[in-house]
Amino acid sequence: MGAMKYHIWTEGCQMNVADSQRVASALERLGYQGTSLPDQADVIVLNTCVVRQSAENKAYGYLTSLRPLKERRPDLVINLMGCLVGVKGNPKLQERFPFVDVFSPPSDPGPLLTYLTQDETRSLEEIETGLRYQAMDGDLVLPLQERGRLVSAHLPVVYGCSHACTFCIIPYRRGAEHSRPLPEILAEARALVVQGVREITLLGQIVDRYGLDLPGGESLPALLRQLQEIDGLERIRFLTSHPNWMSDELLETVAELPKVMPHIEVPIQAGDDEILAAMRRGYTSDDYRRLVDKIRRRIPGVSIATDIIVGFPGETEGQFMHTYDLLAELKLDVAHLARYSSRPGTVATRRMEDNVPESEKMRRFRVLEELQEGIAAEISAGYLGQMTEVLFEETVKGRWKGRTPTNKLVFTENAEDLRGRILPVQVTWTGPWSMQGRLLAPQPEIPYTS
Repeated sequence: MGAMKYHIWTEGCQMNVADSQRVASALERLGYQGTSLPDQADVIVLNTCVVRQSAENKAYGYLTSLRPLKERRPDLVINLMGCLVGVKGNPKLQERFPFVDVFSPPSDPGPLLTYLTQDETRSLEEIETGLRYQAMDGDLVLPLQERGRLVSAHLPVVYGCSHACTFCIIPYRRGAEHSRPLPEILAEARALVVQGVREITLLGQIVDRYGLDLPGGESLPALLRQLQEIDGLERIRFLTSHPNWMSDELLETVAELPKVMPHIEVPIQAGDDEILAAMRRGYTSDDYRRLVDKIRRRIPGVSIATDIIVGFPGETEGQFMHTYDLLAELKLDVAHLARYSSRPGTVATRRMEDNVPESEKMRRFRVLEELQEGIAAEISAGYLGQMTEVLFEETVKGRWKGRTPTNKLVFTENAEDLRGRILPVQVTWTGPWSMQGRLLAPQPEIPYTS
């Protein structure tokens, strides 16, 4: 009889990607092998997102499609995980999907591992080894398919959020903000580097708040300084920042440390002060303008990404145009756009009417999308003919894909194995979302190995 197999379906943010990676790692510790084919799996994990209704609907659709498979194979273990379940559980889900065997909160493989080991004659030590992943203790072994191949990894440092913007469901589903101990994060970073990772992105709903709930005076700048010292770790990034918590010390640390990339993700969400107040963001559009100016002065050549929600309850055409004008004025590198989606339990859903029609939300989305495409194309054009350092990650359709320090996507054609190498590239073509380039000279570097 062959090895037991698992399949993981992941929807949503980078935190979910990192959580799924840890579930895969824990399952492989228990002897399971990964498969991309659900009908060949003995365990199927659905790691879900509910930030928007469309993501929730995807999870329901996929879950419903698994019912016939479960009926044919009653021994198949189905695990529903993530924000759809939430930190407090969701009894209605159990009623609606009785064929699901295990319900797991976000970032917690524990219930699944307990379920899989409860009827087996494993040693207590083996079971505890698996269950330690519930605490995410830094002893991370990458899944087999990623070991020695994953160049850029996500590393959670702050779980949950206590800020409670009126539109956001994250605090209700992921729980109160809590930071991971600094030694645990450093241990995990070193473990990732040993397995071939060259770039680490630190994750937190408000990543700038890292350490504020810990007793030892830990902070994001202090963490960045310690990560800087890890041999073999070449690049460090972090997201997502919040305008109220992006300190001068943090900006100075980014400017000072060579391994910390000049790329900042700091959402504004809207460019109108009344909408910002209704969102309970805690700053004004002028505060954000001043912050962008400060970031650009402190970190030369920096790229800045933002998030914007269109169609928030009550948003008028004039208020939307304030967002448009701000985006046109600031010319940020990336704008992650979203249409407002009412989420049960949030203040906006309880107290405000979702009164912007879907067709109007989509129109506003398209208007900003077109504006940002032009801005991104203009910024990219500035790279044409320039030399930039690219960290290569993988091949896509026969071309090597990599990123610049400012997080621009670069493709190049080369027969060599470039995985995990940072090489000088001359940009030969630019578009709004990616660039093409050529290596400046043959490279005698040692090939990438884990």
